[in-house]
Amino acid sequence: MKIQRIYVDTSVIGGCFDPEFEKWSNGLFRDFKEGNFKPVISEIVAEEIGEAPDFVKNKYAELIDLNAEFTEISEDSLILLSAYQQHKVLGEKYRNDMLHISLATVAGVNILTSWNFRHIVHFDKIRAFNAVNIENGYKELEIYSPREVTTYGED
Repeated sequence: MKIQRIYVDTSVIGGCFDPEFEKWSNGLFRDFKEGNFKPVISEIVAEEIGEAPDFVKNKYAELIDLNAEFTEISEDSLILLSAYQQHKVLGEKYRNDMLHISLATVAGVNILTSWNFRHIVHFDKIRAFNAVNIENGYKELEIYSPREVTTYGED
């Protein structure tokens, strides 16, 4: 069975230090360390991490050390981002959220993980993103919180 490629947005990394989310974010990191999943990060995650506290930057460095796959902004990802914008999936001030979805979709990951329940891990938004993905020749993207993906934290 092929290993699942999991896109990790910035909120998942920061979630390792949030009492509400740390159990599952850290569980997902353990899954990566044990080879249960392959982490995928992007240029936009790297940019957002640049503004984070050092302890979050150090957690991000752990993903790099785990041989995370890195996806860069491409013409295809910008075209898909533009399609999300044209369909008004999110407002323009949430461009980076749409870019995370675009990058993960174009990279063909199995799952995108996020703690952003307002703009990403939300039933209506997932449907809207996937409608645009299909319209543009991509497969649907599975979007979940780390709680739904990690094999850890289940008592």
